[in-house]
Amino acid sequence: MPVSHTLKNLWPLFLGLFLIMVGNGLQGTLLGVRASIEEFSTLTIGLIMSLYYGGFLAGSILAPRLVKNVGHIRVFAAMASLASAVTLLHGLFVDPWIWVFARVISGFSFAALYIVIESWLNDASTNNIRGKILGSYLLTFYIGMLVGQYMLYLAPADAIDLFVMISILISCALLPVSLSRRPAPDFSAPEPIKIREVFQASPLGTTGVVLGGLGVGLLFSIGPVYALQIGMDITQIPHFMAFLIIGGVFGPVPVGLLSDRFSRRTIIIGLSAGAFLSSLFCLLVSGDIYLLYFGLFCLGVTSLSIYGVCAAYAQDHMPREKMVGTNALLILLNGSASFISPFLTSLFMVLLGPPAFLGFCAATFLALFLFALYRTSQSPGITLDEQSDMLAMPQRSTTIVAQIAEEE
Repeated sequence: MPVSHTLKNLWPLFLGLFLIMVGNGLQGTLLGVRASIEEFSTLTIGLIMSLYYGGFLAGSILAPRLVKNVGHIRVFAAMASLASAVTLLHGLFVDPWIWVFARVISGFSFAALYIVIESWLNDASTNNIRGKILGSYLLTFYIGMLVGQYMLYLAPADAIDLFVMISILISCALLPVSLSRRPAPDFSAPEPIKIREVFQASPLGTTGVVLGGLGVGLLFSIGPVYALQIGMDITQIPHFMAFLIIGGVFGPVPVGLLSDRFSRRTIIIGLSAGAFLSSLFCLLVSGDIYLLYFGLFCLGVTSLSIYGVCAAYAQDHMPREKMVGTNALLILLNGSASFISPFLTSLFMVLLGPPAFLGFCAATFLALFLFALYRTSQSPGITLDEQSDMLAMPQRSTTIVAQIAEEE
């Protein structure tokens, strides 16, 4: 079957993913803005944002059991309904403790929704189109997030209207997925693998995934709060987030081409140095909005590419039969770091002020840069011929993406 025909048949899944990402992208930015308007403390906002990732991690681990027990469609319908209802809770009850609860449930629900869509895409993946499906997933993922940022213009951030729009988008995602004629795939979660085994095989790949999660997790969660604290108005927040996301869209292609010509360890050194310098540049030019946008684009290109390169580097050191389990573990490690970073960043911002946002970001990428240099002095690495093909992966994926990225 031609590649174009297969991708054409998958349009209901991509449309469902797009609607979910528009809603999720808007919700993440809106909550930071609304919490700032309501004068929640920076530490409270950090806790609220962190707990989304906590719920997401729990969903990534527990949702596969739900899918196995009751099926894809029922889980998707139930979790979409839950995510839609919880979104309205944010607008109806502007209370930090209710938001803490709602963010955990929201994270769990979105993880389950991703797992259903990703498992269907995995079922459609064959060796000759695996990269195209993953690339289409990545593009849909980020474009949906990008569109979500600009929906902030459609209604006042201090009203319930935008929460209602998010709820409608999530509910509408039910239609293309539920009416899809694709049969439910045979579902199997990746076999677990121990952290120690992966770290011993590739200390740099494992550490890079964690530090990358720390650096990127704070950008999407605390970014709107930081922007408001440095004097940007609400109309500029979508641009602030959009330039990060656009960088993430354009980064994987040139990074992938470079990884075919240079060792992945060299690419990791270059990306971490670039992310560190971009963070510092954004910090120094924060008073000039256009230079800041340029710096954010560069930060998006470098920081959002780190996960994919580090994951591929770790896989290069593992036996082929353990690649899926390795990839699944790396996704969970990256998510765990993203869970920690918003709260840690908000704590530093309370102690040191708004500049701590980009300072913490720069510190994580500097730590990765230094560790990569250290590893270069400790081991010779692997040759270009030994490297596997790199497939770009989104930061907020679940363990099922590990199966899509599998190469046989």
